[in-house]
Amino acid sequence: MLNYSRYRKNPVVNYPEREWPNKEITKAPIWCSVDLRDGNQALIDPMVVEEKIEMFQFLIGLGFKEIEIGFPAASQIEYDFLRQLIDRRLIPDDVVVQVLTQCREELIERTFESIEGCKQAVVHIYNSTSTLQRDVVFRMDREQITDIAVKGTKMVKERAAKFPGKIILEYSPESFTGTELEFSRDICNAVIDTWEPTPENPMIINLPSTVEMNTPNVYADQIEWMIKHLNNRESVIVSVHPHNDRGTGVASAELAMLAGADRVEGTLFGNGERTGNVDILNIAYNMFSQGINPELNIEHVNEIIEIYERCCKLPIHPRHPYAGKLVFTAFSGSHQDAINKGVQAMKERQSEIWQVPYLPIDPADIGREYEPIVRINSQSGKGGVAFVMDTYFGFKLPKAMHKEFANVIQSVSEKQGEVSPEQIMECFSKEYLEKKEPIHFRKLRVDDLSDSVKTQFDTHVTVVYTDHGVEKTFEAVGNGPIDAVQRGLSHELGIAIKVLDYEEHALQSGASSQAAAYIHLLDSNTGHVTYGVGVSSNITRASVRALFSAINRLGLGGI
Repeated sequence: MLNYSRYRKNPVVNYPEREWPNKEITKAPIWCSVDLRDGNQALIDPMVVEEKIEMFQFLIGLGFKEIEIGFPAASQIEYDFLRQLIDRRLIPDDVVVQVLTQCREELIERTFESIEGCKQAVVHIYNSTSTLQRDVVFRMDREQITDIAVKGTKMVKERAAKFPGKIILEYSPESFTGTELEFSRDICNAVIDTWEPTPENPMIINLPSTVEMNTPNVYADQIEWMIKHLNNRESVIVSVHPHNDRGTGVASAELAMLAGADRVEGTLFGNGERTGNVDILNIAYNMFSQGINPELNIEHVNEIIEIYERCCKLPIHPRHPYAGKLVFTAFSGSHQDAINKGVQAMKERQSEIWQVPYLPIDPADIGREYEPIVRINSQSGKGGVAFVMDTYFGFKLPKAMHKEFANVIQSVSEKQGEVSPEQIMECFSKEYLEKKEPIHFRKLRVDDLSDSVKTQFDTHVTVVYTDHGVEKTFEAVGNGPIDAVQRGLSHELGIAIKVLDYEEHALQSGASSQAAAYIHLLDSNTGHVTYGVGVSSNITRASVRALFSAINRLGLGGI
């Protein structure tokens, strides 16, 4: 039996005055990428310097203005990487690099050496404040832990006063989610009072969900409570750094933004320790889907995937939100049908607002236009097959034909699994367009009788065809070419047929366009019905080919 009794609930916040549930996200936060620090340290094969430089420049291209590049005082590789960025002048004037360090004098000294020559930088200091770590790791009380943070702040302040560039202080009470709120408030306020920020030169208080310990609403309560109890709030940028241990990192970040957080630290696709950091792209695309400018250049998700997978050597899961190969794919028949109808409705209404069932955004808006939305397997339905025929090949199958052709594809998918669009078209050609035996239409001549002969019919046709390879000809009259050919075939073959429905459309525009014709045909003797399809640059010839196709499909061509 699952031994759940070993675990205890983490405490929630008694905070009935919360305001965040009635708020909405209306703008993008300040984004800070920690791919090169938190993300890189979690890689099985960490990035080398040149890969880091490529990732850094790519992050700038995506629009990040704040990028944490590493822990230069603790790693020679990260020190050398930062020096390359500075010495090669790879940091744009509007981009701020962020460096992490513990509150120890030798590390802070080394950190300032690493940023020498940098015009501006965020120096990010931290120490663990959680109840558990104070007890089992540091064996210190609250006063001793606070003293570490205050001394670290003073050391940074002394060096910042001598630094020729701009220094922004960031302080994180690490393991904030496991720290008593009153102590988090006290230690953060001690740091704020020591640094003495101003509205013109603010500092950052970062409240990390270092380990996700509760539901996202509890994190939001913690953030809102802290914001209301921080000293000098107008001079403080409140940042969050959610992890994903419970699988709710994105929700935690979004609710924290509702609670008043100004800034979000995270990584591309959520790479990071354990189950990862919060996925900044996920949040940004969520905003985009709500009509909010995410203020990141994320139009080409495939390019982001390619660079991320190459530098990080980690694959993107096929069901990863927005980025996975299958996230804009529908296998379910009912989903396919709804998508098909939604796309058609948008075209008919010429709507500029995206509203398609099961697709929160247009895949084309993030560079996914070349990937199939609807894919066909044994679970797929008639709507999906029709969607593929229309989207890929331009055949707008009559609604009554959807089930007939879907049954053909169903039998294939049950044997082999997924069926590609090319295979679907191949089946369509075999079942309809190339159904030319035993009777095969060859030539047609149409004469108009309306002005020359007084008769109940207005059209005369001469049809040349082959019957089991033998060429034959017949003449017939009727009200229009299709009626005349139907009457002639009925007489020639000794069959009783009736056209139930007829549709046509152009396959493409232009002088060389072809037309597709669909005929729904009834065998009056047996009651069997089927469709025939014909294609030609001449719509009359396409219709006659469709009629021959249907007769062959009904098995009425004789023995």
